[in-house]
Amino acid sequence: MAEPTLQEIFGSNATQDINTITIRKSDLTGLTASASNTGESLLVAILLKAKVNLTQTNFDSNIDQSIYIATGFSSFASRGTDQTQYRTDQLTVTLAKIDQQSTFDPDDY
Repeated sequence: MAEPTLQEIFGSNATQDINTITIRKSDLTGLTASASNTGESLLVAILLKAKVNLTQTNFDSNIDQSIYIATGFSSFASRGTDQTQYRTDQLTVTLAKIDQQSTFDPDDY
């Protein structure tokens, strides 16, 4: 099998050139597109979109896929001086490569 395509990970309208990556907000999962989306909301939407095809099942069956994203456990945390209750949700991103060095290098994936 082949490595997942840019469009499979980021949406059918995703493109790239030597300097830029273009991901249409309308392709992202759960995002209400606006001119002022936060960086965090964009990151979560990108991860949720990528999670659709970067599954562990696909990873297990495709030797060319190097990453999978899985839902972790939800819990609660108290934050701030007033100990406000927050729900915490996890997305686990697992990166796999042949063991040759102990550093993260994006070019390995």
